Amino acid sequence: MTNTEEQKFLDELDKKLWTAADKLRSTLDAAQYKHTVLGLVFLKYVSDAFDIRRAELEAQFKNPDHEYYMDPADFGGAESDDYKLDINYELEERDYYLETNTFWVPAVARWQFLQDNNKTVIGGATLNYSNRSGEQEKLKLSSVGHLIDNALEAIEADNPKLKGVLNKRYTQLQIDQAKLGELIDLIATIPFAHATLNSKDILGHVYEYMLGQFALAEGKKGGQFYTPKSIVALIVQMLEPFKGRVYDPAMGSGGFFVQSEHFITQHQGKIGEVSIYGQEYNHTTWQLAAMNMAIRGIDFNFGREPASTYTNDQHPDLRADFVMANPPFNMKEWDTGVSDEDPRWQYGRPPSGNANFAWLQHMLHHTAPNGSLGLLLANGSMSSNTNNEGSIRRALIENDLVECMVALPGQLFTNTQIPACIWFLTKNKNSRTSASGRALSDRRGKVLFIDARNLGYMKDRVLRDFTQEDLNKVTETFHNWQEGNWGVEDDVQVSTKVAGGYGARSDQVGFVKSVQLNEIEKHDFVLTPGRYVGAAAEEDDGEPFAEKMARLTGQLKTQFEESDRLEGEIKMNLAGLGYEV
Repeated sequence: MTNTEEQKFLDELDKKLWTAADKLRSTLDAAQYKHTVLGLVFLKYVSDAFDIRRAELEAQFKNPDHEYYMDPADFGGAESDDYKLDINYELEERDYYLETNTFWVPAVARWQFLQDNNKTVIGGATLNYSNRSGEQEKLKLSSVGHLIDNALEAIEADNPKLKGVLNKRYTQLQIDQAKLGELIDLIATIPFAHATLNSKDILGHVYEYMLGQFALAEGKKGGQFYTPKSIVALIVQMLEPFKGRVYDPAMGSGGFFVQSEHFITQHQGKIGEVSIYGQEYNHTTWQLAAMNMAIRGIDFNFGREPASTYTNDQHPDLRADFVMANPPFNMKEWDTGVSDEDPRWQYGRPPSGNANFAWLQHMLHHTAPNGSLGLLLANGSMSSNTNNEGSIRRALIENDLVECMVALPGQLFTNTQIPACIWFLTKNKNSRTSASGRALSDRRGKVLFIDARNLGYMKDRVLRDFTQEDLNKVTETFHNWQEGNWGVEDDVQVSTKVAGGYGARSDQVGFVKSVQLNEIEKHDFVLTPGRYVGAAAEEDDGEPFAEKMARLTGQLKTQFEESDRLEGEIKMNLAGLGYEV
């Protein structure tokens, strides 16, 4: 199947998913139906994955060439009751599923059970089901919500990693039970099996799509848990988290971890060589992130509980190789209960009215000696001198921790119009080999400035996005500079390569410049890329500057005169109608 056909499949899946969400839109607010729909999608996925593995096992039990083969002759023949019972018994053995990292799904949590009984339980009912031994058991349920909550509780009980993760609140939903049953029937039509896409890729697409749509639906509040995929991808591409510890102290739904997995997979790395650490304050978002990791089979440590990164650090001893985050911009009143003498404030006590430099220093505190970090912040962080921010930024620069600054275009976020930038810091600019195997040059005393404000395209009337070529251009420029491949080509060659999607290899007016620390000092330690890269020269139209200015000034004078004339006519017409002007 072609990529076009795959995309068509995913587009149709998107429409079906959003139709499912719309069934609840009129009765639940966006925050509620986000968790309601995603919880059911999770149940459908784990059940489908379980069924796929179950079918594989059944085929293996009946295959004489497989080590799991069960010879019918030992049970009185292939059609004997004993043979069928024994196969069914083996198909309920958890270890067969765990060995392929497939969730064990108890009988009461399997999608067919939910679909068969979602109408029966409206108003209450007692259901019969078969346990592993084939014996009949009874289950008393009061509603469709109770049916779903019971399924989620059963999955948690059989999968300790999910303890406390699933959002078991369907019984509490103020919603028509029949509508919830309709939602189960609709989600039943969502396929997690495909000829060329594996089920985890499909579910990953589902999560990214739904999180993005919910962020749009919830507006500013919803965007707190969602960072646009292209921005996350840019930071991951630039940092290259191939192996080691990866940490996000404001993880939201876990987007940086998912993109790290994609990156590692695309570059033939091993996800098992990466350890995932995260923290999140919001309980339901913490649950989303844990589900996001669980469905992908990614091992994770999100601490004992949802908690404030500032007052209840869940990973106090962690020193990570890669730290990435998109924390809330310009967060106020963040420091209640935080000591002025906190060891994280090595470069200055952040102001109470803005957490930008608190996030940055927290991340630095948790960065390993050879580690690197990428942090999204509001543009004000690059130039503000309010309440100690300027002195903290100066200390970071003087200690040679800042490696690269990237200015982003506007309209990238669903939840804010605040202009943003990316800080890239590292504790070691010496020549060494990166985790991805690249030979890094000695970058001490230098900072790379990239102005990416002119990149990207408008994906709709309100949102901007990057193309993969845009991401590659910025990433390759940064990597060329890191590797010492800088200043090796003339401007014509650089322009040609940049136009073709390749990264620059030397300073380019309007886009990139490598700057010494003493030059930053001359600019009062301001880190705004536009101040250093300058403005790209406009195309020469052949008209001398003096003549162009005279012509434009003359045109402006004529337009002013015409404006005065029209204003006079309007006043006369209004006066003729009896209005005073």
